[in-house]
Parts: sequence; C-alpha cells; structure tokens
Amino acid sequence: MSNVPTELRYAKSHEWLKLEADGTATIGISDYAQNSLGDITYVQLPPVGSELDAGASFGVVESVKAASDVYVPVTGTVLAVNSTLDATPEVVNQDPYVAGWLIKLKLTNPAEVEGMLDAAAYTGEIG
Repeated sequence: MSNVPTELRYAKSHEWLKLEADGTATIGISDYAQNSLGDITYVQLPPVGSELDAGASFGVVESVKAASDVYVPVTGTVLAVNSTLDATPEVVNQDPYVAGWLIKLKLTNPAEVEGMLDAAAYTGEIG
C-alpha cells in the first residue's frame, strides 16, 4: 500500500500539494506515482517565476521505465524549484513528500485547493 499522508491534498494525476500558512504551496508526486515510475533518473522543472495554470504540465519525471509529465493542480507562480534533484533525482523515490518535493508556488486562487482530493479520496482512486 502506498504512503498517503493525511495532511496533504492530491490530484488524480498523482501530484500532492501541501498548503502553507502564508498562501504558498509545495508540490510533488505521490508515493504511488514514484513507485509506479520506478527508479527516477531525471527531473525537469520550470524556471522560477513561471506562471502556471491549473492542469498544465510543469515538468517531466523520467525513470528507467518511462517519462511522465507532471501537472500543476492549482494556478500560481513558481517561487522555487528543488535544485537538489538536478544531481540526485532518486531523492523523489526515497522521500517523495519531504526531500523530494518539486516546486513551490505562490497561489493565485487558494480556493482551488479545495477542489483537490483528500487522502481518503485519493486512496480510493489508487485502490
């Protein structure tokens, strides 16, 4: 069974979001997604300052099995990217919810987070 932290929100496309008190959000891929991909070998992320629309692809995660687009579940501006992943993309496999985060966003509309799945609903999606 995949690890699905209850304090996070999830997209059906297997991204997670952690809403911070200051209206920013940290986004990554779920344990289920990293496990499905296998050993991650490369992560491509957008430049800081990029404006992203909810549902748009913001990067690519490549593994020994496949390359997969990563989608932003909410609208916002990229404040930071996890540059650690340039040299050590396998961190996403090892710790997808903490050290393996992908981007941090300043949300345009924090209410969009409410449209995401909670842990129970996401667990139902991944079965």
